[in-house]
Amino acid sequence: MWTVLSIALSAVSLVCAIIILIDAFQDEVWKGLVGLLCGLYLLYYAIVEFDHPNKWLIIIGWLASGIIGGIIYSMFVAAAALAGTPM
Repeated sequence: MWTVLSIALSAVSLVCAIIILIDAFQDEVWKGLVGLLCGLYLLYYAIVEFDHPNKWLIIIGWLASGIIGGIIYSMFVAAAALAGTPM
């Protein structure tokens, strides 16, 4: 169950990041390429240059769901390693 939750949160994060990347590519191609290769620039672009009616929902969805999904998945992997069971 926890694996499914972490995968769902990661999918939400991926969709939000793709929305920001599409906007970056539509603005300038080099901004999209740099955002694709460098996550810190994508964060800068999302905060400073990204214009969308739901800007902060998309940014929070991207960051929070990615962080929470990663934490849940890491706890699942650690628990499986301690139990000695294969994932």
